[in-house]
Amino acid sequence: MLEYRSQGRGRPSHYDWHQADIIAALRKRGTTLAAVSREAGLSSSTLANTLSRPWPKGEWIIANYLEIHPSEIWPSRYFDQRGQLIERKVRDKS
Repeated sequence: MLEYRSQGRGRPSHYDWHQADIIAALRKRGTTLAAVSREAGLSSSTLANTLSRPWPKGEWIIANYLEIHPSEIWPSRYFDQRGQLIERKVRDKS
């Protein structure tokens, strides 16, 4: 079940982080989105796609760098309006 606690600015935790907040969190750790993308072996602009549309691999890369679960950054991608876990399909690469 989703918790509806405040994140310090009066914002319930069931809202996705703003793109600027994600970028700022990375900057506070001394890096950039482009640098994290390159460290993951991707083009410097690839992870930016994750900010505007679901991409589980990119979500995990960013979240791991911030040492949190991706559902904390993008709860709308992981939970429905009732707080139930959304089943995400995994692509078969074969």
